Amino acid sequence: MVGYLYCALAMLTVGSTVVASKLIASGLPPFTATALRFALALPVFLAWCWLLRARFPRVGRRDAVLLVLQACAGSVGYTVLLISGMSFTSAASAGVLVGTLPIISAGFAVVALGERPTLRLYAAVALAGLGVLAACGAFAALPGSGQQRHHLLGAGLVLAAVACEALFILLNKRLRTPIEALPLSTAMCALGLVFASAAALCFEQPWQLGVDANALQAVLYYALVPTVLGFVLWYAGAARVSGMEAALFTALAPVSATLLASTILHEAITWQQMAGMACVLAAVASLACQPPAAR
Repeated sequence: MVGYLYCALAMLTVGSTVVASKLIASGLPPFTATALRFALALPVFLAWCWLLRARFPRVGRRDAVLLVLQACAGSVGYTVLLISGMSFTSAASAGVLVGTLPIISAGFAVVALGERPTLRLYAAVALAGLGVLAACGAFAALPGSGQQRHHLLGAGLVLAAVACEALFILLNKRLRTPIEALPLSTAMCALGLVFASAAALCFEQPWQLGVDANALQAVLYYALVPTVLGFVLWYAGAARVSGMEAALFTALAPVSATLLASTILHEAITWQQMAGMACVLAAVASLACQPPAAR
């Protein structure tokens, strides 16, 4: 039960990143916000490594390249694309789209890792696709073609962010040298800070930006709660439950994002978004409930 509680709380923090990204998007450009996130989180990770005497192992050139790609995709790409997408779409819709992560990850595993697709996977992909269409407003005309184009652009950016996170998961499975969770997270944070800072300096000129208090508070929350605390909760919970049980809790992320969008941002949740969330949750549950032999 303690493991279940930790995993549930971790996924609630993941869902809250959608709301935090919405607040950040209104006051900071994406690369600058991402660099600030890692700059705030990295000292905490380094102190944690020092206290626990965790060390990063020596890796070969191939693994080093994979780690750089992981940082570009999962650390920088996910955050930048999610914040960018939140400028064009609602947090409630984005929450539904974030819930497609297990489905997209499974699809990547079939394509890149050569895993054998099952009929259940095909059905889950179709169901999740139906949920995405509902969340994107495919079954309800949005007022004004310009607004509809902005909404679809935002949904596309959020789905691209989810694809980056799925790529991160896939690349982690390709590492030859086993790396413990804490050193790996610290490395991703450090590499993410380097790449995001370089992009911010080149494209956004952060020294000329005005300070938005709400956006800065959201970045601080993103750095300390989903990034650091979410990591602690997830790995503490995952150590106490099976992999299949842990996978079930990923379905809480879209629920958390949608409910927080309603309570914190006061966004109205439409029946299309509710239907999309139901489709995505059903798709994730169908994958999680299949027998181990089919995995």
